[in-house]
Amino acid sequence: MGEEQTQPAVAPVQRVQSGTLHRRPKADRVVVEKAKRTLYLYRGQECLKSYPVALGQRPSGAKCRSGDLRTPEGRYTLDWRNPDSKYFRSIHISYPNARELQEAHRTGQDPGGEIMIHGAPQNPAEQARMLGKGADWTAGCIALHNEHMQEIWDAVEDGTPIEILP
Repeated sequence: MGEEQTQPAVAPVQRVQSGTLHRRPKADRVVVEKAKRTLYLYRGQECLKSYPVALGQRPSGAKCRSGDLRTPEGRYTLDWRNPDSKYFRSIHISYPNARELQEAHRTGQDPGGEIMIHGAPQNPAEQARMLGKGADWTAGCIALHNEHMQEIWDAVEDGTPIEILP
């Protein structure tokens, strides 16, 4: 009579958009800590993975208007994606939210938009120019290395909430 042996638990295999298979669970929320230059993928209370990021060229403070080179702060949704972006993949952040739109209307300013999570520029000359600028090089987006962007692309669905903290 021997001890019963159990098989280790294996995450279910999931088919992802690219047609490849992976065993990573899907994230149900994303958190970005601007001060730490880090993006976190969460499922429930468990942090699945974290990634270093680059932000807008003026990273301190919340985005207020178009052209301010700041990354927004607040709660948003990852609401659509572009596989053919001028950057390696891009996922749209639903900035501005209703409060930010109301404030922009009150002050008569354009709040900006088209804030994305994305990889490096597709154009090699642009890639060298942007990546050579240093840590924060975007116009307000959240940028990652391409391999990290692919992991995030595969790990989040449209409709995933994102919170961007100072």
